[in-house]
Amino acid sequence: MAHSTRSDTHSPYLDGDRDWRDTATRYALLPLRVFLGITFIYAGLDKLTDSSFFADSGSGSVGDLMRTVRDSSAIPALVDLALKSPAGFGYAIAIGELAVGIGTLLGLLARLAAVGGALISLSLWLTVSWASDPYYYGNDLPYLMAWLPLILAGASVFSVDAALRARRRQRSGGYR
Repeated sequence: MAHSTRSDTHSPYLDGDRDWRDTATRYALLPLRVFLGITFIYAGLDKLTDSSFFADSGSGSVGDLMRTVRDSSAIPALVDLALKSPAGFGYAIAIGELAVGIGTLLGLLARLAAVGGALISLSLWLTVSWASDPYYYGNDLPYLMAWLPLILAGASVFSVDAALRARRRQRSGGYR
């Protein structure tokens, strides 16, 4: 069997040349970061501006939602914990979503924000959308999977993290 070397494979950047594929690779996670950032900011603000959400009971309240999903969730103990203080749990989720969204959109502590987003999505999948049948009708599992590339790669472009990295690299003489 003969082997050949392809000349159109990924460039190692040794000569500084970058083609369109290198540029696309560099910016590939930006649309995902923008989508997740805006979505989580919107979700947090939507909860924070809805006074009925923080009520212990009533239409649209986090308390009623938790009582509704308690018996069908994967971890009823987690729901029971939320039911001890529905308003506190609601504020924690709303503020968490807002912080994750801002961190993700700005690229500030992007990996930590992505871990936070994954944990929020995981907890919602195991409680609120666990009973979705078939499983792919629940939207929290795809959100959980969407956070994983950002956990692994962080925010490489148009981010506070990238600006701080460049600043550290400049201060250390370009060796970092």
